[in-house]
Amino acid sequence: MYEAYFGLRGKPFQLNPDPSFFYGSRGHRRAMAYLEYGLHQNEGFIVITGEVGAGKTLLVRSLLEKLDPKKIVAANLVSTQIDADDILRLVAAAFGIPSKHLNKSDLLLAIEAFLVSTTAAGKRALLIVDEAQNLTPQAVEELRMLSNFQLEDHALLQSFLVGQPEFRAIMQSPEMVQLRQRVIASYHLGPLDLQETHAYIEHRLSCVGWKGNPSFDQEAMREIFNASQGIPRRINAICDRIMLGAFLGEQRRVSVDLVNQISAEMREEQVTPAALQTDSFAARPAVSAEAPPAAIDLQRLLANPEAAKVLAGAGAAFDTARFEERLAVLERTLSTTLNALGQLLKSAQQQATTSETGGPGK
Repeated sequence: MYEAYFGLRGKPFQLNPDPSFFYGSRGHRRAMAYLEYGLHQNEGFIVITGEVGAGKTLLVRSLLEKLDPKKIVAANLVSTQIDADDILRLVAAAFGIPSKHLNKSDLLLAIEAFLVSTTAAGKRALLIVDEAQNLTPQAVEELRMLSNFQLEDHALLQSFLVGQPEFRAIMQSPEMVQLRQRVIASYHLGPLDLQETHAYIEHRLSCVGWKGNPSFDQEAMREIFNASQGIPRRINAICDRIMLGAFLGEQRRVSVDLVNQISAEMREEQVTPAALQTDSFAARPAVSAEAPPAAIDLQRLLANPEAAKVLAGAGAAFDTARFEERLAVLERTLSTTLNALGQLLKSAQQQATTSETGGPGK
């Protein structure tokens, strides 16, 4: 919506991981170096962890783009809560190995045969498991057992495990001792600092042709860092809303006031529902099912001082005039766009009519 207004080729702060937007912060460069080191070693496990939204999936996709398909056969698996047998079928499917109706022993033989043929063809097999914190201990053990496949003294499969911080706790459990012995490198991907956040925002904007429109005040950059805590996905979310807010307000400069306004709106969206479900609210005894649900909820809200306070604050924060102003700007923009499209359509119809009649005067 705002891209044309600021002269951008695309959306700079999309939430979907796109390798073309990869920003090599200090932490991301180090994590990538660990992955590349693992590729060089061609054995064992590499473990990468990070907070939600830290850029782990983007890191993986950026690595996959670098790989030479003539040398490495890579499979990227996003795990869920699955048991040991299902993880093997997912691994087979990720490598394109037919596994329907195969029992476990035949499935293992099929995977081993694929890995042997891949090695014999002069290629290496790499398995990347994203969201590894969702794996059950039994599923992790199956992955470890796959690492036992060898051809002479060469490992047939190398695995990268990528997950959220709780996966580090899983790795430290007693039943994971054998897997820990196979891990050749591990790294935790942390948030960006203030300078990196500033550079990250400008990098994303530059990827879509940003020429300084809109400009960002230094204090605005600092407030974006404070609001996002340096987590890339949070930065994307707040900056996307900031760009939309600047567009609706017909502003060419992002000020700290605009950032604070957007941050407050996003906090209200996230905090208000949780605040309404306080312990005192949840602890109230159930009311008879014969009573009207709407009346029950209203009575509870009115009787709950914390909920009433939240509702009162939300009402005070709602600026009707500002909301209507934004809608008016948006309406004008849409009207202009529709008029332009109407003129283009009319022109195209006239040209088509001229062509059918053989041109003017014929």
